[in-house]
This record gives sequence, structure tokens and C-alpha cells, in this order.
Amino acid sequence: MMAHRRQTFGLGIAGILLFTLTTVDSRQRVTQIDDKALRDAGKGTEWVATGMNWSEQRYSPTTQIGAANIGKLSLAWSYELGTGGGNQAATPLYSNGVLYTVTNWNIVAAVDARTGKEIWRYDPQADRAMTQPGRSRLCCGVNSRGLALYGGKVLVPVIDGRLQALDAATGRLLWSTWAIPEAKEGEISSYSITMAPRVAKGKVFIGNAGAEFPPFRGYVSAFDVNTGKELWKFYVTPGDPAKGFENKDMEVAAKTWGGRWWEQGGGGSMWDGMAYDPEDNLLYFGTGNGTVWSTQVRNGGETKALDNLYIASIVAVDADTGRLKWYYQCTPGDGWDYDAIQHLVLADVRIGNRNRRVIMQANKNGYFYVLDRRTGEFISAAEMSQVSWATSVDPKTGRPDIHPDARYSSGRGVTVYPVQMHNTSQMSFNPNTGLIYVPIAVENTFSFVSSDTYAPTPGRQNFGLNRGGGVPMATPPPHGPDRRNPDGSRVRGGILSAWDPATQTERWFSPGGGQSGGGTLSLASNVVIQTMASGRLKAFTADKGEPLLDMALPVTSGVGPPMTFMLDGKQYIAVMGGTGAGVRGRGAGAGAPLEPTAAAAQAASDNGQAPPAVPVLPNPTPRMFVYSVPN
Repeated sequence: MMAHRRQTFGLGIAGILLFTLTTVDSRQRVTQIDDKALRDAGKGTEWVATGMNWSEQRYSPTTQIGAANIGKLSLAWSYELGTGGGNQAATPLYSNGVLYTVTNWNIVAAVDARTGKEIWRYDPQADRAMTQPGRSRLCCGVNSRGLALYGGKVLVPVIDGRLQALDAATGRLLWSTWAIPEAKEGEISSYSITMAPRVAKGKVFIGNAGAEFPPFRGYVSAFDVNTGKELWKFYVTPGDPAKGFENKDMEVAAKTWGGRWWEQGGGGSMWDGMAYDPEDNLLYFGTGNGTVWSTQVRNGGETKALDNLYIASIVAVDADTGRLKWYYQCTPGDGWDYDAIQHLVLADVRIGNRNRRVIMQANKNGYFYVLDRRTGEFISAAEMSQVSWATSVDPKTGRPDIHPDARYSSGRGVTVYPVQMHNTSQMSFNPNTGLIYVPIAVENTFSFVSSDTYAPTPGRQNFGLNRGGGVPMATPPPHGPDRRNPDGSRVRGGILSAWDPATQTERWFSPGGGQSGGGTLSLASNVVIQTMASGRLKAFTADKGEPLLDMALPVTSGVGPPMTFMLDGKQYIAVMGGTGAGVRGRGAGAGAPLEPTAAAAQAASDNGQAPPAVPVLPNPTPRMFVYSVPN
């Protein structure tokens, strides 16, 4: 017995020593990311935020990989992420030799960027019941869109509604808090979190999703990065007037709603676009559709067109207080699932012989928007795809002229262009070319008819629509770019568009990709890299769109956006891909339903695009792939 005790004690000392050495080694790798690092990230060779830096440009000043050598790109190593359960939607982060990434169910890993060896791994044990029939609250799959780094911490949004902070060196949990309304015993929550958090001035910002599961009232929250204490929240929609309004902004918004909207919550979820401007201390975010989709149902049968603030809008708030500074509503009174949640990009652009500080978005509704990011002043909008729900956008006010036939009811429906021109495919901006590179679907439609009756059922999607149809349907005529292939046939499916935001014109486009999955990365070497959800990595000259590379990845589904970093004087490209066994294509995966507009848009993007006919990994487990150009 004594010998056994001595042996155990000896192994314990060795274990403690090993843990200590590992911890010291890990801590030597951790850089304390702060505001200065995030502000200057776009000038460096590390990738420390989901969009590279606060401006979300996804542009790197690196030049080692360029037109002359990108054709030699080859796999350096790969890392197995986990069992999967859906698409890979996150952008890996890189700092001081370590890659940090998150996969399905918010499982987080820190990986040695030299070797691909795991440093630590953390599983928050997210509630897997969220995909079960009758308990679902995920509209579009088990998505985890990213992490944030700040002050030696990894900030982790958990899909079931928690926000957590981990020690970046060890993966140890530091704090955990609810970033959604905490469900009561036996209650089925409508809320989830799928977006990547952003961090600035000691605060971590996060929004929530769930507008297809009424009742739902969306909001953005700010938390203290050191303690997890909630500092403020901004509601997207007004609450019950009988209970009073949180602020004047909600009181103003209430005048744009009808019926008893608060019983459904109003909607306005957030799950992608967010940016921060340190010069004006403004946090920007895009807001989602109303709850429910049908305006007739949403506003209690009101036939007058109502704006329903602040859904389907780009919003700017004071980052310290959460108070509204300005808003621009892309789709007033949205009834067509035209979220404005898409990627937001900040840039300085010369427009009409004047330097403008702008915020830009390629919206679901078919328009590309350019706004003054300090004031919210409308600068311009132009059709990127076929559009029929609106006839034009007023060049002075920025308000869309909605086609009278686009509005629908239970007695008359409508088929409109587009259903989702752009969704979560990440775009990038190259300040050298002045172009923004956007994966979109060029033309697609969806039909809407209001339901006669409405009854919210917790745990089930409800859109307020009559999916059976059976009523007269209007078809407003579409207008927008008429893209043609070299043989003169119309372009269909998904494309990569190189868009000039100063003139609102397209410089070039390339077939492939689409509105969801994958994304782009711009390099200072006049190269733009595109990953496609279906398993391809392409590269083009950024200025002219000349093809440089078309490479099959070792997976054929679930591919996320690319990023780049430099390590030991060598440049790498990293991307995650794969869905896991039993999950196919770009659907929701793992038992989660795919909302009908997303399914229709995905089908349109895939039109005419054959899957890559190449060998793939025999194991479908999702992986992170890291590429470089051999010496």
C-alpha cells in the first residue's frame, strides 16, 4: 500500500510539473490583444478579429502569396475539428503562433500554427435538445460564426444563449453569463446565439437570433470583458406600451407598429453583421426580419403600410451607452424576409471628388448600400441582382419605392425577386483597387401569401404564411443587372462580384459560389481568394478578375470563409470545412430545419454548379486546412 502511495504521489508531481511547463509555454504564446492591436490589425500580419480588424474589411497587407506563386498553393497541415453537425461558418483567429477556432456546438480549440498540434480544447456542453422536434430554436442549422480575442481571453458565444470567457493560454473557463433571456423551468426558449462577438474598450458585444420562433424580441448587449456583467442592451423592437418604454427610441418606434405586436415580440434578430468605429465610438449592427414575416399578421390585420422600426435596418449606437445614434432602414415594414444582418464593412472611399467615411452592405433585398458611417446619411444604393419588390430607391432619402403589387395578404400573394441575394458569404474590400468582392445569387424568387390564422407554437417555426397558396399571385416585373455568359446565355446561380462602391457598378464577375457559405479574402498582392461552400478555393487578380487558381478542397460541403497570417516569415491561408457524418450539402444539418427562403436561395445559388469531381477525405469529420506555397 505504501509503495502504491509513493508511486501515485510521484506521478502526481510529474503531472503537475507537466501541466506547469505546458501552461508556461502556452502563456508565452499568448499576446494580450487590446484596442490598439484591434485598431492596427489591418496593417499587420496577424488575424486577431473575425473580419481582420474593427473595419471588417477582410483585407491583409501581406504580399508573399501573389499572382506568380498562388498556383503552387498546397496543404501544409490539417486539424480535426470535431464530429460536426453542420456547416463550418467561423473564421479562425491567429495571434503569436496560435490559431483559435470554433466548430459546431461551439467547441473551441487552440492549435499550434506551426505543427497543427492541439494546445487545448474546450466544450461548453451546449444544449443539443435545440434541434429536437418540438424544441427547435435554430432556423438555419448548428452555426457557430466565430470568436473574439481580448486581454488574454477567448470570448465564446454558445448557441444555447450563454456568453463565456476562456483563458487564452489554457482554455480554462473564467466566466459565463446569459446573453439571452434565461428560460424558466419547463419553458421553451425562442432565442439562440450564432454570431461572432466583437470587442472594444473593455466590452464584448453580442446579438441574438430566433425571429422565426415567436415570441421573440431581438436585442444587442454589451458585457464587461473581465467579469461578464451586462452593461447595456439595445432592443430592436418596442415592447408592451402598457409596461412603459425603455427609452425615447422605443417610444418613437412603437408609432410604426400596429395591433398587439409585442405579444409576438416583433423580431429583429442579429446573427452576422457588426462593426466598430473607434473615431466616433460607434457600434454598428444589422437587424433581422420582423416576427412574423407576414405584415398582415404581424400588425394585427392593419392594412396600412407600417415601417416597424427597427427591423431590417443598419443601426449605429454609442458603444459606451447603447443609445441610438442613427439608423437606416433598408426595407421598411419588411414582409419578404429581407434581413439586414449581412456583413458590414467600413472604409474610406472617394465618391464624387469627395472623401467619404462609409459603411457598406450587400443586402438580402438585392441592393448594395453605401452610407455615411458618422451620420447615417444615405449616399447611394444600386441593384446587384434582379429586383422586383421595389421599383427604385429615392436618391435623396434612400427610401425604396415599393412596388404596389409586392405587398401581399391572405387573399392575394406575390412572387418577388430576389429571395436572398446575399446572406452570410463573407465579402472583402481591397483599398488598393477600391473594389469590394461579394459572393451573391444573381436571380431567385420566392412566393408569399399571408395565413388567415396564426398561433405561435414554442419550439416550432412560424412565419405567418400560407405555404399552400391557392390564391391569385402578383408578379411585379424584375429589373437589375443583365449578366451574360460568353455564349450570350443569361448568368444563373451564384457568382463572385467585384463591385465598385464609389460608382455602384460591377467591374468583373466570376461564376461560382453564392449567397451563403464560404467567402472572400483580399491581399495587397492584387489577389482575391474565394472559398465556396461546396468545396473549392479560387483565386483571381483583384483588379481584373483574371483566374489564377481553382483548387478542390478535401471536403465537398460546409466550407467557411478564408483568412491569412504570417508565421516565421511565411504566409499561410486557413479555412475550415466539412459537416460531419450524416450531414449533407449546405442544409441545416443535425435535425435543425432550414427556413424556406434560405432553402430556395441555396437551390438558386447552386443552379448549374457541379460539385467538384475530386478525391475527398475518407473521414467526413470537419477539419481546419492550412495552406502555404512551398519554398
